[in-house]
This record gives sequence, structure tokens and C-alpha cells, in this order.
Amino acid sequence: MRTRSWFGFILSSLLVLTGGTTCLAANPPPADAQAMIEALTKANAAVVGLQVTAAEGARSAETLGRQRSGSGVVIGPDGLILTIGYLVMEAQTIEVITQDRRMVPARPVAYDLATGFGLIRPLVPLRGLAPVPLGSHGDLRTGDMVMASIGGSDADVAMTQLVSKRPFSGYWEYHIETALFTSPPIGNHSGAGLFNQRGELLGIGSLFVGDATGENRRTPGNMFVPVDLLKPILAELQQTGSSRQSHRPWLGLTSAEQDGRVQVVRVTKDSPAQSAGLRSGDVVLAVDGAKVATLEEFYRKLWSRGSPEDEIRLTVLQGAEVKTFTLRGVDRMTTMMKPAGI
Repeated sequence: MRTRSWFGFILSSLLVLTGGTTCLAANPPPADAQAMIEALTKANAAVVGLQVTAAEGARSAETLGRQRSGSGVVIGPDGLILTIGYLVMEAQTIEVITQDRRMVPARPVAYDLATGFGLIRPLVPLRGLAPVPLGSHGDLRTGDMVMASIGGSDADVAMTQLVSKRPFSGYWEYHIETALFTSPPIGNHSGAGLFNQRGELLGIGSLFVGDATGENRRTPGNMFVPVDLLKPILAELQQTGSSRQSHRPWLGLTSAEQDGRVQVVRVTKDSPAQSAGLRSGDVVLAVDGAKVATLEEFYRKLWSRGSPEDEIRLTVLQGAEVKTFTLRGVDRMTTMMKPAGI
């Protein structure tokens, strides 16, 4: 932990809380400020670093690499750690790095495609690390100051601000109804913990974004997946390794919204989309005859069917020609390597 950064965060928090009037040299912090310091200190102590090596031959290694690093947050009395799923997807080995530089091996517990969360559990107890409580974004308002905490060799803590709460659609066939966007951005955001001033975990870091406000202006920031999405499925994830919502059709398309259209950016090798003949640059016009103009519309229509393997008709503009492709999706969870543990 960088002491100066931690002290700067606490000082900034005190000034925000007390309207800029606190003088640490002359006055002790007020009771509510002291409680906040204690809560944030405990929260920060629960953030760990992760070093992950993906299994040889893992599909995800093509885009994420085999060697991955990031953060996680201890949320269970047994050492259960919440992180962002792409860090531990198809993991072969996982090492937890505590803030006193201990290296502890861990095993994967769950990877949830629908939310993007991952769960791991240390193989030996994490001595001295208490779990943090899960909060909610329900009472979080735009402009609220929050703490972002990073573990591992680059351990750090920073003051940031909520600038938007809104739906988010990812280019990798991903959509959540609410995501938390903060600015200024933090580096090494993967799996970082986002905390309110009560020390409750609000979200897990996923992405750097260029427009955190969603207002089509240059506002660099980060996207966090809210833990509200975890609470209803936590028990299910620990029991089965994924949620029911994760077992849905996957086509293997990387897509983007451009000028009110869904454009294919990349087609995954050996995917249903490649087998059907879709190509980079294609424009998806309709799913089963229903027009789609946004990623959200595309994904909602795609995932509305009863089985991941159901037949799907895509109307596509390929070059200057409109074509209809018939393909069967696959359950993405069945295409990934599963090490012992999940």
C-alpha cells in the first residue's frame, strides 16, 4: 500500500465529510469521521491481489492472455473472494497476494457469464482478513464520493466519484441493467473494489471507459459491476459454479453500435457465427425477423429463447447484399475449460 496515497485519501474524505474545515493538526476528527476512517480501513484491508495463469489451450487466452493480474475482495468468513470473472476464466493456477505480501494458492469456485463475476476460495486460511459487507447502489447518487481499492504489487487506494448509473452492453455478448461509472479513472481496475463511506462493497472493477457519463463527451473513467447483481445468485454460484442466466445462446460475435446499427467487429474462431459464414464488417439487421438497432436489442432477442441450442435466424447486410443466416447458438459455459474446482 502506498502510504502517501492512503493518507491522502483519508484526508480528502475528512475534508469532504466536514465541508473542508477539519484541521488534523489542531483537532481530533469528529465521531462520524472517525467511524468512516475505521470502516474504510477495514474495507481496504480486505482487498487482495490476484495472479492467474490460464490453462494451456484456453480459448480466452487469445484475447486475455494466459498470465493475468488484478484484485479481489474478501466477502466470506471462509475467505471467499469476489473478483471480475475474466481474470479467473479457464484458470489453471490462482495465487492470492495479501497486503503483507503473503502468497496463498486458491481454487476457482464460480465464473458467471451473465453478471461477469468470478468467485475463488483460498486453499489455506487468510489469517487476519475480515470479510466486508455487501452494500447497494440503491442510495448512491451521482456526485457521491467513493473509494476504489486495488490489491497486489500495485496496491493503491483512490478517491473517485460516481458520475453515472445506467445499463451497459458489452461488445462480447454481455448486458447488465445497471452498471456503476466513476471518474477520474483508476489504473489496474480489474477486480478492484468500490466502497461507500460506510466501508460497504458496492461493485467490482471491470473496464476503463472513455465516456463515463454516457453523454457523448470525453470523460475517462471506469465501469464497476454492482454487487446488487451478486446477492440473489451468491448461493447458486457456490453450489453450481454459475447462474442459470449464464446458460444462454452464444454466437461468437464481437459487435459495436455504429450509427444506429449493430456492426460485427470480429468473429470468434470455431464459433457458430464463423461456421454460418458471418464476417467482420457485417451489419446485423434483425433476429428472427425482429429488427435490432442496438446491442441491447440484439442481446435481448438472442437470449429470449428457451434453449441455448435453439435455431436462430440472423438478417445481415454483408457487403451490398442482405442475407439470412440460420445458425444454432451454443452454451458458452460448455465451451470453456473447467479446471478442478468448478
